[in-house]
Amino acid sequence: MKRKICLISQIILLVWFFLDMTGVYLKDSYLVTRSYKEDGIFFIIYLVTVILFILKDKIGKWAVLTWSIIWFIAQFASHELVTITGNGYENKSHYFAGALKWLEIDGVYIPDVYHTVLHILILAVIITTIVFILSFRQKDTDHA
Repeated sequence: MKRKICLISQIILLVWFFLDMTGVYLKDSYLVTRSYKEDGIFFIIYLVTVILFILKDKIGKWAVLTWSIIWFIAQFASHELVTITGNGYENKSHYFAGALKWLEIDGVYIPDVYHTVLHILILAVIITTIVFILSFRQKDTDHA
């Protein structure tokens, strides 16, 4: 059951991240622009880790966990750290000017809807993968 939950969270993240490859445009704004040139390598790496998890979960769980942690750190540094420190506000607010936002505060960069959901999904994958890994360890200690 824990493997299934872990895999479901990975697939939801994969589908959400795929939107970044195609772009989702609304009438006067966008959820996410088509960014396969900038983010395509991240997508391919994540796709490979998910496939590895499906085929060989003993190694795949570590690949998914490692990549998801690296990816989350990169996202945190690119988005939340700008909110916390204010450094890079001009670049971020200009770059994501047309993005669908939860809220706008003058002079404060707040991650847009797409990136907020992306970060939550990456965290969900990290958490469910850790739970899955710990369930293996628990089974090993129960049989010892």
